[in-house]
Amino acid sequence: MRKAAFLAVFAVLTMTADAQTRRPEQKGLTQVPGIRVGHFTLPGGLTGCTVVLADGEGAIGGVAQRGPAPGTRETDLLNPLNMVERVNAIVLSGGSAFGLDSAQGVMRYLEEKNVGFKTGAGVVPIVPAAVIFDLPFIGASKMRPTADCGYKAAAAASSGAVQEGNVGAGAGATVGKLGAFFNSNTAAIRPMKGGVGTASVALPSGLIVGAIAVVNSLGDVIDPATGQVVAGMRNADGKLADARKVLRAGVPGSARPIENTTLGIVATNARLTKAQVSRVASMADDGLARAIYPAHTQADGDTVFALATGNWSGTPDLTIVGGLAADAMAEAIVRAVVMAKSSGGLPSASDLGTVPARFR
Repeated sequence: MRKAAFLAVFAVLTMTADAQTRRPEQKGLTQVPGIRVGHFTLPGGLTGCTVVLADGEGAIGGVAQRGPAPGTRETDLLNPLNMVERVNAIVLSGGSAFGLDSAQGVMRYLEEKNVGFKTGAGVVPIVPAAVIFDLPFIGASKMRPTADCGYKAAAAASSGAVQEGNVGAGAGATVGKLGAFFNSNTAAIRPMKGGVGTASVALPSGLIVGAIAVVNSLGDVIDPATGQVVAGMRNADGKLADARKVLRAGVPGSARPIENTTLGIVATNARLTKAQVSRVASMADDGLARAIYPAHTQADGDTVFALATGNWSGTPDLTIVGGLAADAMAEAIVRAVVMAKSSGGLPSASDLGTVPARFR
């Protein structure tokens, strides 16, 4: 049985990237039964929030938090040593620490549905959250995702195809700000548009692993399938500079780096313990490091959550689940910049003609 499982994984991983991407039934994170996704983008399209709901009694939750500049809520609860196991929702938001208010709206929405951790005094919805730093993109408007943003995103959540690109928490996301390390002149930074992306892998056995990412990285987004830079820092001529070359050619100056952060959630229908889900989150984070260079920098708060719904009757192999989670996360990150559109004077991958061939 184990041999058959590994052969099935090998078949999926050696399948052409085009087949994985264009398969019509691919819904990304919502391909996992019991998982719903909703976005709310504030008027003007400068920022917003994204909510992932785990239906029923919720899902076993875990987190890997490798970026040293995080903005998070309730992540301590996901430690395998701590009591509460099931998560009812996860919120990803723009607005830096202000955006954590979005989670309050999701709690209000779930409490109205009588969903949450049951206590003698009612339910307490378990809603971890993490934020990206998109305040420079928001600018003078000072828009911030509020509790109302979270409530509306939760109310809009569906199990259908997930919107990607400039929506929800990805509305104000940008990538490729490594220039801030080398030049204090903000005009020399020249980033590109980031956004939200999603992807999934389904095996013949019935095992499903999906991912969603909000890509707002200091580094470049690189397609692991080809090594091609898809979006990132640009030279004065507007062309991609390639952070891999820049880091080897220059010496960082004294300029203060711009805050960033890439966020992700992976979900699976496998039945896992809290400790195992935490391991899946850690392995999924490897997909982030494959698709972003450099990742987990001093100016990033990279955070990856994991959810296990447990509604697949098969026996899960943690190596398989974690490996597929990394693959799905890497693909979701690439899709985030592929699906993004130019905004706020920042070009997209489509504008530069750097979209990988399998997406065209």
